[in-house]
Amino acid sequence: MTNSNPWDADWEVSEPMARALIFRQFPQLSSMPIKLIGYGWDNVVFRVGDEYVFRFPRRNVAVELIKKEGVLLPMLAAFLTIPYPKPVFYGEPTNDYPFPFLGYTYVPGTFPKGLSDEQRASSAVALATFLKRLHGFPLQRACENGIEHDHRNLLDIAQRKEKMQTFLSTLAVHISCEDRDAIANYLGQVVIDRISPREVILHGDLHVKNMLVDEAGHISGIIDWGDLNVGHPGADLNVAYSFLPPQARQSFFLAYGEVDEETKILARMMAVFIPMLLWMQAIDHHDEEVAEEARMSIRRALADE
Repeated sequence: MTNSNPWDADWEVSEPMARALIFRQFPQLSSMPIKLIGYGWDNVVFRVGDEYVFRFPRRNVAVELIKKEGVLLPMLAAFLTIPYPKPVFYGEPTNDYPFPFLGYTYVPGTFPKGLSDEQRASSAVALATFLKRLHGFPLQRACENGIEHDHRNLLDIAQRKEKMQTFLSTLAVHISCEDRDAIANYLGQVVIDRISPREVILHGDLHVKNMLVDEAGHISGIIDWGDLNVGHPGADLNVAYSFLPPQARQSFFLAYGEVDEETKILARMMAVFIPMLLWMQAIDHHDEEVAEEARMSIRRALADE
């Protein structure tokens, strides 16, 4: 299969296939209901009973990523201050499905769509503390367990800017002139070509579809750790711009710790880059809710304090 979009599946995992794989390998779960709850770029996700979720790779690239999650996520338990899915069941490849899959503890919550600025701001310190602790995980331990280094080439600002200009030409026919001009003006103001390396362990893909909030709108979970890697902290710090309103950034950085100007440049760039991808995918899937959330994420990212 030739994929035209980076979110297109290399193969599909149906609910009957997931049920057969899970119940055959983990018969203790066979009395529990199974329900498809969604899919990301890399994995399809099923809820199993009230306590567990299972993720199955749907793209070739996800196979090594899910193996890495199985090794590294248990190690993060002592560091992380926001709930996250912990691997419990390690599924083995079979003739029907020749790839590993994982079952995790279920983390309750909903995606943070349509929150007020006040609700977002209420999570500023919690998010900053979470990232400070994550970024403090020992690098040597991560490297000893095969974690990748900067697989997104985060330091090359010029190359990312070029990609974003391509994204913008794709988006331009679907979005308002105001939104198009705001992104174009921002990209025109980015003049740095490359930033200096800094290394921490990263979640690597923090955005609205990988974060959960409770009924009050407070951050309650961080999910989808397939992009765990070592790289520049600015990648994760994008949430200070994409998720938080401008007035909450000061309290975020006070809790996280001082960051330099280059880190903020990358953080803001990723706060526009990731929602642009989400926006394109949402348009392709006719998902107006996610498209609007991506649009508003970019608007927050481009707003000044």
